[in-house]
Amino acid sequence: MKKILLSSVALLGLTAGAMAADLPSRRAAPAPYVAVPVFTWTGFYAGVNVGYGFDVGSNTNSGVAVGPGGTTPAGVFTPGTTVFPGGTGNRDGFVGGGQLGYNYQIGSFVIGLEADIQYADLVSNRSAVTGFGAGSGLAAPFTAFAPAGGNRAGIEWFGTVRGRVGYAWDRLLVFGTGGFAYGDGPTECNSVGPLGLAGRCTSGDIRTGWAAGGGVEYAFTPNLTGKIEALYVNLERTNASRYIGDAFSPAGATPVFLTGSRARDEEFVVVRAGLNYKFNSF
Repeated sequence: MKKILLSSVALLGLTAGAMAADLPSRRAAPAPYVAVPVFTWTGFYAGVNVGYGFDVGSNTNSGVAVGPGGTTPAGVFTPGTTVFPGGTGNRDGFVGGGQLGYNYQIGSFVIGLEADIQYADLVSNRSAVTGFGAGSGLAAPFTAFAPAGGNRAGIEWFGTVRGRVGYAWDRLLVFGTGGFAYGDGPTECNSVGPLGLAGRCTSGDIRTGWAAGGGVEYAFTPNLTGKIEALYVNLERTNASRYIGDAFSPAGATPVFLTGSRARDEEFVVVRAGLNYKFNSF
């Protein structure tokens, strides 16, 4: 009888253990794995920028031989006449505009293309004609000459199309840039005509040249980046003639321009900060 009782207890214990093993576990399920997205610079972007431009071009007032065929019209001055047309004032000023471009990231290297268009307050008034060299004179029938009171010159807007090459440390990008530049502004215009005459002006031509620089850019979010960059811009000289004054004869006043006078290259450095919105990568 005792043996039967012990066997029954053992059987009940085994049965309870087997039933407990079949019950569902009350342990919490592991949290699902969510991959953290990796930031990439690849994609199109567009943005705005503001900054300041610094004139770094030459500012000289060297004499120009103008007699007898160095002016338009010709024959105003006698042979050997030299005019000192005056230097330029300060051309530093505000710069602001927008840009758009595309980046492509290969490992830690980033290559891209960017185009921008800028408003520029890089204009100054030239000083008046400062005088004539020894032996200068007027040819008949001219009897008097009124020098120009001042000329405006510089850059009022410019744009660039540049390549970019950089190295990225995750969200920080250090880059260099360079390419084509173009721009325009008042070219040798007289701001106030002498002796109460109407102001004289020659047409400005769009200048072309090149730009180069570099900077740093940081991604605050996957879509918003900020940058600081410096850019040197060189726009070539134009063939615009420079107005230097009015020659007077019995027939009246005649505006006089330096024939083929070339303005200096426009050279300036822009330091600017910008914000870009980066579209989804593709």
